Amino acid sequence: MEILKAEKVNMSFGEKQVLRDVSITLNKGEIVSLLGVSGSGKTTLFNVLSGIYTPDSGCVLLNGEDVTGK
Repeated sequence: MEILKAEKVNMSFGEKQVLRDVSITLNKGEIVSLLGVSGSGKTTLFNVLSGIYTPDSGCVLLNGEDVTGK
């Protein structure tokens, strides 16, 4: 069962594109780890998923409800 889903998320800071067409699905009971080098967008993705940042495009769904930027 999908709990949290991001679809085709794009995020830029000025001219620097940090996230490009990122999609992820987190299911009930899953434990997920996000790994990457410094500056690869891990924190930005977390901030988009948690609603701290509103992405330039794409959406975040929580239990099927659009919560993008909330």
